[in-house]
Amino acid sequence: MGLFTRKKKIAIPENRPVPRHIAVIMDGNGRWAKKRGLPRQAGHKVGAETFRTIATYCKDIGVQYFTVYAFSTENWKRPQEEVNALMNLFRTYLKEAAETMFQRGVAVRVLGDLTPLPEDIRAQIREVDEIADRLGPDAATASLCINYGGRDEIKNAVRAIAEQVKNGVLAPEDITEETIGAHLYTAHMPDPDLIIRPSGEIRTSNFLLWQSAYAEYYFTDVLWPDFKTADMDAAIDAFNKRNRRFGGV
Repeated sequence: MGLFTRKKKIAIPENRPVPRHIAVIMDGNGRWAKKRGLPRQAGHKVGAETFRTIATYCKDIGVQYFTVYAFSTENWKRPQEEVNALMNLFRTYLKEAAETMFQRGVAVRVLGDLTPLPEDIRAQIREVDEIADRLGPDAATASLCINYGGRDEIKNAVRAIAEQVKNGVLAPEDITEETIGAHLYTAHMPDPDLIIRPSGEIRTSNFLLWQSAYAEYYFTDVLWPDFKTADMDAAIDAFNKRNRRFGGV
């Protein structure tokens, strides 16, 4: 069997509003493994399966975009053994996930600064993009943020805009919020409506800093590998009870 196995059919709530874009900081894989006396990479493997389950569930209930924090720019500082295990998980996971989720109508994308990644993984990401392209621009999209950092993303956007100003393509006074948004990794999608942080931590951890300006946050003590569709339902129900005023009265 591959990493991803078919689960029993999940009951889908009917006639319930859902956010257009949900993002998740996938946290707690290491603690999940430690509680069971397992190596940290075992938690990452189960967390990858959780991503597939939750991403396809989101598509089934009508969520258009699902984005997860898979590997941050800071994660390179982790022990080399763990970094290597994560890279090997991406090798095993990326194409299989893309093909499996393609069958469910979900386009898998990878966001972030991909240049430091090993060439074989970058090649896999190109294949993943080709698979996603076959579903067309309107397909439900599940994005993995790999070697991603919110500050790094903004820095790279500013550099690109500064280069345009330097070359006379853009005047400084013409720079708008839309200009900056168009230079972010998420330029092809709307900002997240709901950001979920499992594992009991209450911080943003440098995730989607620009895009989260008006996002609702939902925090839960559930570790990511234990996160079930019922936990996603609870997050969406909490979201639907909030009054989103966007600075208005």
